[in-house]
Parts: sequence; structure tokens; C-alpha cells
Amino acid sequence: MTSRMAGVSAEGISEEYPCSLKSRKRKTKTKNEQSDYSDEVTIPRRIHLRGRAGRGRNNCNTITKERGKLDSSTFFHYFMHIWRAFPEEKMNSIAYFDPLWFELYTNKHYGPKVVDWIKAKSVFSKKYVFVPIVMWSHWSLLIFCHMSESPDSKTNTPCMLLLDSLHAIGPTRLESIARRLLFDMHVSEERLESKEQLKKMRFLIPNVPQQKNGDECGFYVLYYIKLFLESAPENFNISEGYPYFMKKEWFTEEEVESFCKNLDTLPVDLNDLDDDSASVDSGDSVELIENFR
Repeated sequence: MTSRMAGVSAEGISEEYPCSLKSRKRKTKTKNEQSDYSDEVTIPRRIHLRGRAGRGRNNCNTITKERGKLDSSTFFHYFMHIWRAFPEEKMNSIAYFDPLWFELYTNKHYGPKVVDWIKAKSVFSKKYVFVPIVMWSHWSLLIFCHMSESPDSKTNTPCMLLLDSLHAIGPTRLESIARRLLFDMHVSEERLESKEQLKKMRFLIPNVPQQKNGDECGFYVLYYIKLFLESAPENFNISEGYPYFMKKEWFTEEEVESFCKNLDTLPVDLNDLDDDSASVDSGDSVELIENFR
């Protein structure tokens, strides 16, 4: 599968759903400067400035076309606001990835470094791992659930959930990447689970509420995260179908609009990126190479 940076259209995406994201400008590097990428890559705070979210007529974001495209720095700011609203004891069993990690993982120069950053999080010890994805100019959410549990568990079923607000563009294309990432994380942490056990882990795409306009995907992902954190039961078993809360009627357009209006009241403070897991985990001494073609 060919990896593309967000903001670049991928073949097969319907033009009817323009979930585009402004791509950042890249500086031209010499051939020598482009060598040995795996030793020179990090995700410092400034990489998140891939474009600003559009502003409406009243200088605020709206989930309509006036709100505009949600860039990764603003997404992370909103995400951290949601994350910090929950008690620490609840969040100790949950982990999250930087919103750019998944896309970087698909690039052969960056992939090994991303796996190293993930290793520090000990994800197999967590109940849930949230992986916001921005690829092909579209946001979606991957959740790894109970990865260390047996496939035959009656209480906590290990699985991968992909929550996507635009099924029309084919979210199943992410499955192969998600499975490869699962195996790489398994090897990195030197886990005892067999590869056969990992192969049995189901990749599920719940029939969650769908966006109506082209620029809403990032806000829907944020709302999926918020509601999942609020609703995920202690015993997570999918043997008789998805958990009760992940259905087409999970929430209404009015509810997600109200959620977005609450986000509108938050100042977009890029100091949130001081806590960015990517910049912390990768170290400050390594230089970002923005042009990796």
C-alpha cells in the first residue's frame, strides 16, 4: 500500500467527500541531507502546524463548512482537553498515540523510529490504546482493545476497532497497516503471545454515526474518543455484537454540534504541544527531516 501525506489526494477517494487537510510547506534538502533518515527523524512541536483550522464569520470554528479543516495541532489541543477531563486513575489503563504517528509508521524511513516511541508506552498492558489517524486527507480512529487478553476471553475481547465517519471511502484499506503495526508492537515489546493469537484478533468497523459534510471528520473522531471514554464498560465482550454504545444511533448531529461549540470556547494554545508524546518520546536532540521523498 502506498503511503501519502495528508493533504494529498489518494486514488479511489470520492471527490464528493473532500475531507482535505492543508499540507505543510517542505524545505528542499540536498541529497546528503536526505541520507540516513531513520537516525534523524523526530516529531517536534512545530510539525503539527500543517495548516490552520478555518474560521467562520464570527471568528469561531463551526462544524459546518465555515469551521474549515481541522489541522493536527488544533486536534491535539482539543484531544488533550478531553483527556484531562477524566480522572487519572481511569486513564492509567489507557494510552494514546500522537495523531501523526500512524501515517509516519507507513513510511519506511520513519517506521522503525515510530515503533521505538510506541515501545516506551507498554501498550500491551493497557485496556485501550487510541490511535488517531490522519491519512489521505481524512481523520479516523483506531482503538486497540485488550491486546494481552486471550481470544477466548469471556469478559474482555481483544480486537481492533476502526471508528470512521465516512464509510463511503473504504476504511477497510487501513486493516493491513493496523495488523502490521500490531505485529511490530508485539515484537518490540518481546511479548509472549503467539503470532497465531494475534492473527485471531478481529478488525471491526462499527456502524457509527456518519458525517454529512466534507470537513467534519476530525471533530467526529474527537467526539468518538470522548464518548468511548465515557461509555466503555469494564467487561468488553463482542461475542454477541458490538458494545451497546457503538451504533448508528450513538449520537445525533445536534449533540456533536453542541460538542463542537464547546470546543469553540477553548483558546487554541499551542503550548499544549509541550506535552506532545511524539516530541517527548523521541528526544529533542534529533532533527526533523521534513522532505522525505
